[in-house]
Amino acid sequence: MKLYEYEAKNIFKEYRIPPPKGELAANTSQAREAAAKIKPPFAVKAQVLTGGRGKAGGILFANSVEEAVEAAEKLLKTQVKGIPIKKVLIEEKLPIKKELYFGITIDRANRSYVAIVSVSGGVEIEDVAAKTPEAVWKTLINPQRGLRSFDAEQIAKKMGYTGEQRAELVRVFEKLYQAGMDYDAELIEINPLAETADGKFVAADARLIMDDNALFRHPDHERRLFAEERESAPREIEAMKHGLAYVKLDGNIGVVGNGAGLVMATLDMIQYYGGKPANFLDLGGGADTERIAVALGILLLDPDVKGSLINILGGMTRCDDVARAIVDAKNTVAQRKPLVIRLVGTNEEEGIRILTQERIPVLDSMEEAAKSIVEIVKSEGR
Repeated sequence: MKLYEYEAKNIFKEYRIPPPKGELAANTSQAREAAAKIKPPFAVKAQVLTGGRGKAGGILFANSVEEAVEAAEKLLKTQVKGIPIKKVLIEEKLPIKKELYFGITIDRANRSYVAIVSVSGGVEIEDVAAKTPEAVWKTLINPQRGLRSFDAEQIAKKMGYTGEQRAELVRVFEKLYQAGMDYDAELIEINPLAETADGKFVAADARLIMDDNALFRHPDHERRLFAEERESAPREIEAMKHGLAYVKLDGNIGVVGNGAGLVMATLDMIQYYGGKPANFLDLGGGADTERIAVALGILLLDPDVKGSLINILGGMTRCDDVARAIVDAKNTVAQRKPLVIRLVGTNEEEGIRILTQERIPVLDSMEEAAKSIVEIVKSEGR
């Protein structure tokens, strides 16, 4: 779950990581009230969950309350990368001396968290790493010990800070790590971590992505995940409500499988035969008929999907349950789109019998199924 900048900054405040003074606004009236509480000049920032909003015109600057209101009004009528702006954060514009980067994410190869730091903040850290890799430093964090004061001290020292500034950076690093652990973060970062003209450090921007699998520990955020004002598409919200892992892609062949590895392999196989997957959709283990029906409905109602491959290795998920759900979905959804099924495992024979009666093709191998759906979609000019 991605948090908006203002949500992440509210969490940072809990951990005494200072952001700029700011107020949220959803209309011009609120923008005027917000700006009146803050000393100019202002930064007016679109609250969207996509990256690169600055380059896309999602951050405007203002020198007076009236200019801040005009900037807010302009942003609230526009989009960032196709996403409508529903809220803006009006903040004091900081007198920045230097922009730094500090973030913590997961290093899966080393089975640990990793702290990433750079003295070249304010831009995408991936760009910095690609152009000047020597400007980005990584420190693995032992999962049993966590980020120790010694580790944070060494990071701040390598950044070139001494005395009180080094001590303050150490405190920020430790607090950010604690916030990340408490909120089950896949990524938590400050970019830029601004060194102001008076030598203080302020979280000028904030990003926090929580692990969806840990949301049960954060019921307030879990409720927000399904709130209408968030940017998730209706299909994504429906999938999340039913425990499905769904990611929209830019192709035209829908994919359903049970198990992330199986779905990924299916996507690769479709691409190998010249097709383009329209989504990643994982039923998970032991999916019941309701969850299967929801998954099929998501595909059949997606206008970008011109045909679908359902690839099931039945263990806890029974093949006959999958077959009945497929038949029900096919008969209840108005759209008629080609389906190719690969069904192997528990109650396989019964599942194949049910589908065969409905004239839905069932193939033995994933390779055959992937090749078949690609050929069908191409032949129909879909």
